[in-house]
Amino acid sequence: MAIQVTDKTFDAEVLQSPLPVLVDFWAPWCGPCRMVGPVMEELSKETEGRVKVVKLDVQENPGVANRYGIRSIPTVTLFHKGAPAGTLVGARSKADYLKLVEKAF
Repeated sequence: MAIQVTDKTFDAEVLQSPLPVLVDFWAPWCGPCRMVGPVMEELSKETEGRVKVVKLDVQENPGVANRYGIRSIPTVTLFHKGAPAGTLVGARSKADYLKLVEKAF
């Protein structure tokens, strides 16, 4: 299951993670974000133990979104070894997100 992170927990959960982390930047009022949500849950199950999947509500946690220049949502960014390793903006297919994850391996 995707983990909810906040501005306070982001560094520990994402930047310091030994695993690559897929971060779903989203907001509850965003229609395309709601379409991406179930895909992130599937990816969380399929990549368990290899990749961590987290969600960050940009409305409630603007600090991290501002730090990484998130201007459109949904935005999904792969973090690997504490740094962004790839980003997809807009609702995409599960296959697109899997390709992004493969960049970490």
